Amino acid sequence: MDETEPNGEMTVGQSLREAREAKGLSIEEIAATTRIPTRHLKSLEDSEWDKLPAATYSVGFAKNYAVAIGLDRDEISERLRAEMGGSRNYTASPEVFETVDPARTMPKGLVFGALGLLVIVVLGLMWLNNRSLEPANAPAVSEATGTPSDAPAPAAPVAAPVAAASGPVVLTANEPVWIQVKDGATTLKMGELGAGQSYEVPATAKAPQLTTGKPEALRIAVGTADAPAVGPAGKTVTGISLLGADLMRGPAPAAPVQSGQGGTPATAAPQATPAAQ
Repeated sequence: MDETEPNGEMTVGQSLREAREAKGLSIEEIAATTRIPTRHLKSLEDSEWDKLPAATYSVGFAKNYAVAIGLDRDEISERLRAEMGGSRNYTASPEVFETVDPARTMPKGLVFGALGLLVIVVLGLMWLNNRSLEPANAPAVSEATGTPSDAPAPAAPVAAPVAAASGPVVLTANEPVWIQVKDGATTLKMGELGAGQSYEVPATAKAPQLTTGKPEALRIAVGTADAPAVGPAGKTVTGISLLGADLMRGPAPAAPVQSGQGGTPATAAPQATPAAQ
């Protein structure tokens, strides 16, 4: 192609080529600097307007090319518009720019790796979602027993009744205390026990019973076992069975208070533990 104008002047493309060659630059170096595809730079130098995108883009290419090689960008743009004005339509559709430097593109391996990672993440989220939809109260099965781990534990076997304590019944005073021990109509003991003194209920007694005003001052032993307290502190108790089996069961509950005539509460009768026959 003739690169001179009809009036004998150099074309824009020839001016660009000569300036580039004068600086010792290759067209590939200009492409790397300006990020303009090499084929478009060649089309500019050869004045092949039909191979260039729309005039607006082509003029922009020429300006950047001119700056890269030290020419006046405004002068180059004006001359290019004049040259292209009579040879092509300014409204030509623009082409899509292509990547100049292939090294700037993302490696295919990296792209495939990112896609694989995305698939793994999606699968993991689906798995977690499915687990969240499982019934929350599903019992886990114990590997050792094969039964649900949250199943109620088997009831502990009921302990066999403790064998009744046996041996002599001995009353020991922790502090001075008045006591009365009767076996039916017979009084076995009546008087004060000093602190540390003891009284042993005769083994021949059939239904011995205790009366005292300070049950908390007495420690009652059946053989080698201590019996529960026979009454609340500071309250007089009467008719308390001194048989070993009765003492180890504890005192019987008090009878409810009944109203007497005229609304006056009647005194509850003393509740003695039934004597063993």
